[in-house]
Amino acid sequence: MQTASTRRGADATPSSDTSLVIRLGLSQLVAWGALHYIIGVFGADIARSMGWSAVRVHGGFSVSLVVMGLSSRWVGEWIDRHGGRRAMSMGFWIGASGCVLLALSQDVATFYLAWVVLGFAMRLSLYDAAFASLVKVKGVQSQQSMTVITLFGGLASTAFWPLGHALASVWGWRGALVAYAAILVVSSLLLRAIPRAATAQGVARTEPAGSETVLPVPLEAAKTAAYGLGATLILFMQAGMAAHFIELLSRLGWAIGAVVAMSTMLGIGQLLGRLYMVFHGHRFPILWMNLLPPSLLLLSYGLYFNGGQSIVLAGAFALLYGAGNGISTITRGAVPVALFGAKGYGARVGRVLRPAFFASAAAPMAFAWTITQWGAQATVSINVAFSAVLLGTAGTLIHLDRKTRRST
Repeated sequence: MQTASTRRGADATPSSDTSLVIRLGLSQLVAWGALHYIIGVFGADIARSMGWSAVRVHGGFSVSLVVMGLSSRWVGEWIDRHGGRRAMSMGFWIGASGCVLLALSQDVATFYLAWVVLGFAMRLSLYDAAFASLVKVKGVQSQQSMTVITLFGGLASTAFWPLGHALASVWGWRGALVAYAAILVVSSLLLRAIPRAATAQGVARTEPAGSETVLPVPLEAAKTAAYGLGATLILFMQAGMAAHFIELLSRLGWAIGAVVAMSTMLGIGQLLGRLYMVFHGHRFPILWMNLLPPSLLLLSYGLYFNGGQSIVLAGAFALLYGAGNGISTITRGAVPVALFGAKGYGARVGRVLRPAFFASAAAPMAFAWTITQWGAQATVSINVAFSAVLLGTAGTLIHLDRKTRRST
């Protein structure tokens, strides 16, 4: 006689798995476009209409990143217990509320309150929540699905930047945000593809042999610390570079038209890096693939120092940086599964990423200060040092994983 959990496991057909991945991917396209990229699309319009400085306006986004850090562990634990369907759906609904509140804001207090709401919504709906939802359903077999989902998320700026500008040209930035809220509410229906709760039996079937072994505390702590340091460094660089990428290219001395053209290579690089992971990432252990992002970042920064002499080298910098950045999003989600198994993934990653979100909140201001005080090349030199440390943490994780296997 089949139990309910057995029937649910039998229902996990290839077609249902494909539907889950596609719908989660589309949800990420919407969540990133309608939540994370709000400040990039409407920031200048908000500053002009409210008569505020860019620092005050962008400070709201920094507040949202702090809220993501504060809520990170709690969200991860919730997804571990109940699956991602309810959590991510609430993220979309809360995000819609945040968009409406932002559209109605007339003073600083309401404006920043809206970003508090949006920060909580982003933690409930962006990649880290989607990855935890996948791991809850698919266990250690979730890596390829994570890769596919990031392909959709990577198209968010391509879709929502022009959409946001078009909506704002007709209804203004306030009307555009109300439209974003409607899009989020409708798009929450995509999340019905997530099972209400993955069974423990389903996760166990995908758990590698020996994953239940209790590791020595120093070894467990070392793996957690190395992963946490790597995640913090990569998120810090991502946030800082995203805020100042155009400026760093401009400091190479090229005309604005050339800079805008070169900046498009970042998105192309992200796409190419993630496509490589889709078609070739499964050929190598994910911990070895984790060496690739810092290696590409180091190579890209090396090209930046010569980018003022050749537009080809400047474009190659943007392309390789984008590729390293794109792959790092995948490895950040998949590495913890390889290190620790699927059990308790959401809570563990939520706890470890808390300081990473705090660091990313400070990154735009830190980059602005170093560029102003020391110049663009010094700022990139700091990134070189961070990337070298990142490469070291990736190598350390391989070493620690080998020690784990010997101890089990």
